[in-house]
Amino acid sequence: MKRSELLMPAGNLEKLKVAVLYGADAIYMGTPDMSLRTKAEFTLEQVVEGIAFAHAHGKRVYLTLNLFSHNKDVPKLAEYAETIREISPDGLIIADPGVFQFMKEAVPHIPLHISTQSNVCSWLTVKFWEQQGAELCVLAREVSFNELVEIREKCPDIKLEAFIHGAMCMTYSGRCLLSNFMSERGANQGNCANSCRWHYKVHVRLKDGKVHELPITDENKELFEFLLEEDCRPGELMPIEEDDRGSYILNSKDMCMMPVLDDYLRLGVDSLKVEGRNKSLYYVALVARTYRAAIDAWYADPESWNPKPYLDELRNVSNRGFTMAFHHGRLTNYAHNYEDTQSIGEWEFAGMITEVCDDAFVMQVKNRILAGDVLEFLPPDAGAETSLLRIYEFEDAATGAITEKVSGGPQTQIRIPFSLFDQEDIVSLKARIPVHTIVRKETPLTQKQWDRIRLDKTGMKIEMEGRVDADAVDRLYARQRGALIESRAADTKETRFKTARLGIEGCCGRGCNGCMIFWNDPEFEKARTLLARKKQGEMFERDARKMALEDES
Repeated sequence: MKRSELLMPAGNLEKLKVAVLYGADAIYMGTPDMSLRTKAEFTLEQVVEGIAFAHAHGKRVYLTLNLFSHNKDVPKLAEYAETIREISPDGLIIADPGVFQFMKEAVPHIPLHISTQSNVCSWLTVKFWEQQGAELCVLAREVSFNELVEIREKCPDIKLEAFIHGAMCMTYSGRCLLSNFMSERGANQGNCANSCRWHYKVHVRLKDGKVHELPITDENKELFEFLLEEDCRPGELMPIEEDDRGSYILNSKDMCMMPVLDDYLRLGVDSLKVEGRNKSLYYVALVARTYRAAIDAWYADPESWNPKPYLDELRNVSNRGFTMAFHHGRLTNYAHNYEDTQSIGEWEFAGMITEVCDDAFVMQVKNRILAGDVLEFLPPDAGAETSLLRIYEFEDAATGAITEKVSGGPQTQIRIPFSLFDQEDIVSLKARIPVHTIVRKETPLTQKQWDRIRLDKTGMKIEMEGRVDADAVDRLYARQRGALIESRAADTKETRFKTARLGIEGCCGRGCNGCMIFWNDPEFEKARTLLARKKQGEMFERDARKMALEDES
């Protein structure tokens, strides 16, 4: 079977290297002026280095040239063509027909790909680009899976690429007018201001012609309910909620096709694309590692493939909630997040390994870490086991100073001695965790954020399973939404971790590995037996009692 490639984004050279090491088959990148990402951080020299690095690892690189050109851009094309002629990218991603024709003549040896900016939504359009000489078409996010099946059937001789993960636009991708209108920042020029994520106030125009803000207060909040109805969907009333934060009616959740990834693999989609050239190193590493594992597992045993563990892992990187978007043909109300625009993840970026010494790892710190936090080391090999370490103190790599907390920063590096990994084989550990390994830690979240995550999970579950019992589904979603509204109103700043930090009376509160009371007191003999099955630093789960009962039986 022809394997689908995993295509990952890279906004700078470091992200490209991480994407390569964490399982991408191909990477797309570009320079700021021509690639629809004004925040891209690639210089020409780094583009050359990145392509060489990827090719050395047997990976492909596609350069983005997907702007819609204005007259001022045309003189740059000849220089661009001259520059890339010798660096041999594996493809150019283009949206503008004029740019396509120019590059077809200027660099005929480089394959040309049609960008999602061209909004290719039908087999007729794919056929057109195939006849023009395109090797691959990136289909619009708005193409349903049934449409994709028909396109594949009618266009068997051109490669097809489909988005499987990343941010969604509230309108047709890249065609939104809000950013231009409000910020004079063009989405089609790679400078979207994400105006759809902003919050908006409700106003009312009175008969006297004056416009007045309508503040929602305790006295009048029960008197009003604002509903949106679209002409072709009579009876489908969408609530516009507003409080002192505003309304987020335009805020789409993030696309995630993991629940139906097997459909795409079975169909033989040539390239599976992840959005996010402006996302973090942690995002690039975790998403690449998770999809790599999921794809390999499906090819190894498609009959027993289950998306759940991979979907659970993707929730550990910040997201706005997940939706399968247009997979079934149209968006539902579960595809938007009406509560807020914040990205939330259950884990966060702790740091990256920058050096492997004879006796220690050196880690650049990316976020604040406190004594007692559990660090999880994510090996680039998707099949390799992660390593957990509860850390109690931090040694500055430059000065040797010892502290009980450390903050993220470009110059902040700590030594993590191998002696701390007392339950690991050090030779194996060093082999699994090379330079550029990503390290994460649990994120403490407020009750509002935990309620948001629970509501997001329910919305995705409904999309996956369908509305088997519509009334029950509506009641469940309404209850969870109500809980979120209540916790939002309480506005507590107190945060908590998903796993417990405190144990018995007198416990140091920093975890069990290293606790002399725990390891020597006969009272905890059964607990020690259970803990021995877990990785270092891993906490007891809710099924610990079940494990104990199985032992007794």
